[in-house]
Formats: sequence, C-alpha cells, structure tokens
Amino acid sequence: MHNVTLNNGVEMPILGFGVYQVPPEQTEKVVTDALAAGYRSIDTAAAYGNEEAVGRAISSSGIPREELFVTTKLWVQDNPAEDNTRRAFDTSLRKLGLDHVDLYLMHQPYRDVHGQWRAMQDLHRDGLAKAIGVSNFHPDRLVDLTEHNEITPAVNQVETHPFHQRTADQDLMRDRGVQIESWGPFAEGRNGLFTHPVLSEIGDTHGKSVAQVVLRWLIQRDVVVIPKSVRADRMSENLDVFDFTLTDDQMARIATLDTGTSQFFDHRDPGMTTQLGNHRLTD
Repeated sequence: MHNVTLNNGVEMPILGFGVYQVPPEQTEKVVTDALAAGYRSIDTAAAYGNEEAVGRAISSSGIPREELFVTTKLWVQDNPAEDNTRRAFDTSLRKLGLDHVDLYLMHQPYRDVHGQWRAMQDLHRDGLAKAIGVSNFHPDRLVDLTEHNEITPAVNQVETHPFHQRTADQDLMRDRGVQIESWGPFAEGRNGLFTHPVLSEIGDTHGKSVAQVVLRWLIQRDVVVIPKSVRADRMSENLDVFDFTLTDDQMARIATLDTGTSQFFDHRDPGMTTQLGNHRLTD
C-alpha cells in the first residue's frame, strides 16, 4: 500500500474502502471481508447509518488500532453549530467504539460551516481527530473556509472519476495544501464506464479490468480513492493495482473522457442546497 502525507504530517493510505450505500445489516461482514483482503483504511459517515457495524468489524478483526485509518463524517448541524458538532462527533465515536478517528470530514458545505469547523479544530487539538477535512466543497467554498480559519482542511473528498476529473480543482487544492480524495470513482457505472472502449482497451493491454485501470489512473494522479464492493473477489481485485503503470499516452487518453460536469448532482444547485441543508439525521 502507498500512503500520502497530509498537511499535518498524518499518513493516509492512498487506497481505502468505502461503505456508502452498504446496508447496516450487511456492513459488519463487508468490512470484515475488506479488512481480511488487506484494506486498512475504512471510510464511513454518520449519514450512512452503519457506523456501529463498522465499529463491530474493527473490534472483532484483531488488527491493532494503530494499523487502521478510520474516517467518518459530520452531517449538517443546527445552531449552535459548535455545540452540536461536538455532540455529533461524540455520537459517531461511541457508535464506532473508538477513542479517536484518523480523519473527520464535514460532509456537506451547508449552514454554519465556520462554526462547525471551529468545533472540528478543537477536536483535532484535543487529539480526538488526527486530521480534519471537508467533503463536497467546490473551490470557492474551500477557499473561504481556508482563509478564515486557523487550520487548513487536510482533505477534500469530492466526486472524481473519468467523466468528472476535477483537474483544476485538484490544482487549487494542491496549491492550498489540501489532499483530494475521490468518492464515486466508478461513477456508479454511468456512461457505460465498465464497458467503455478506451478504458477496456487500456485494461486489455495490462491484463487488468476497467475498475483496476480507473483506480490506477486516480492513484497516478495522487488522488486518494475509496472504492466500495460487497463482493470479496472484487475487493481483492481493487487492491491489485500496484503492479502496473499507465503510460503517459494512456493517461492522456483517459483525460479526453472528462465531461467537466457531475454525473449525479451539483452541490451548488439551489434545490440541492435546500434538500441537503435541511435534511436531519434521526440520531
């Protein structure tokens, strides 16, 4: 496994395992299988409703805590944002059964993000979150948060895949010392990703699947990635991407697939802002 070094010196695996949309009743087995396959970075969120199952899998794995990198995320909080952020973090930590997380992300760029961030800075100073960052922040929101707070986000987790490559966003993040992390690396199969002729041909050249090509492409771009699968064979396949290298020509061919737009939804859309910004978790 290769690591990236975050802006506060914390080492983070460049390839981890995500549990978005994994039902809580399946999550413990899925994470157990992922850990057995060799994953040491696990990404969850309060909004996924499966933190407790992730915690059970970690606890029963027998893997020393210092060998694991655990990420969870803060959902949008009502005012007072600072107090509610601390309560939300304590809930996540209790559900995970851990005494700290390695990375705590603000899940959405809505409501009092500065108040939420101040509380997250305190969690970091207290050693409860080894690194803090954000998710779904476009460049304007990232710059605003960075320039008006003490701690620069270590990570920005955003939709990143061959059809939405975020090259300019990554350049800005790099200039600001923020590590880009991909969610949705396979675009959930949209645009025929798994049978795309360019990706398939490159895969055939290396004896690799389209999924492996996409993961390798992201890794060569220094993008942290957290693919999800509920199948143990696919989990192992997704880890097997460190024994080949895409050529400059192949990287350039994949670059031509960029549409420059989301395959899901735009976080700057007013309707989406209202929908996500006003959604509340039940616990």
